[in-house]
Amino acid sequence: MQDYQREFIQYSIDCGILQFGTFTLKSERASPYFFNTGLFNSGERLARLGGVYADTILVSRIEYDVLYGPAYKGIPLVCATSIALARNKNLKIPFAFNRKELKDHGEGGRLVGAPLKGQVLILDDVITAGTSVRESVEIIQEHGGDPIGIVIALDRQEKGQNETSAIIEIKAEFGIQVLSIITLADIIEFLDAKGEVKQTLFSMQVYRDKYGTNT
Repeated sequence: MQDYQREFIQYSIDCGILQFGTFTLKSERASPYFFNTGLFNSGERLARLGGVYADTILVSRIEYDVLYGPAYKGIPLVCATSIALARNKNLKIPFAFNRKELKDHGEGGRLVGAPLKGQVLILDDVITAGTSVRESVEIIQEHGGDPIGIVIALDRQEKGQNETSAIIEIKAEFGIQVLSIITLADIIEFLDAKGEVKQTLFSMQVYRDKYGTNT
C-alpha cells in the first residue's frame, strides 16, 4: 500500500467519512463499515480528494487524454483532479461532464467542458450496479471518445447479486481498467497495522469472508 493510501484512510476516518459500526446497505447487507463520499463537502476536503485521485492516476501510469465525470458526483471529482494534476504535476488535462437534462438554448447539448476525443478516463465515487459506468461509456462513444478506464474512491471487493462483483462485470463487458484509491483489503491491512480496534478488524474480516470477491 502506498503512503498516500494510508494517509487517505486515516484522513477519511478523522473526517467521519469512513465509519465503523453496523450499517444497513442498499443491498440489505449489514456492513461493519460505511464510506460516505458525500462528506467530502468543503473546499479543503475536496482538494484533498482530488489530490489522491491524481496520485492514483499517476501511479497507475494509465494513458489518457480527457477526464470525464458523470453527473452529479463525478462533476466535482474531475474539476478537483484536473486542478491537482495542474498544480502538483504541471499537467494540463482537460475535463468534461454531462448534463442530466438536455439544454435546448445557448450552446445546447448534453456535455459541458472539453470535447470527448481520444482516450477518456472516467472518474466516479463508487461502482455499485454499474449503471452509471454503462451510461458514461455510451455518452463517450456517442461523442467519438474511447473510454479506457474508470477511477473510483473505494472498491468494496464485494459480490453483487451473483458470485462476481460489478467491477469484474464492467471489466469483462467493456474491457476497461478499473482503478481505486483504496480497497476493502487496504482498510483491513491499515487496521491490522494500527494494532487497535480488534473487534472492528475481526468484523471486517468476517464480512470479507462472507461477501468478498477478488477484483
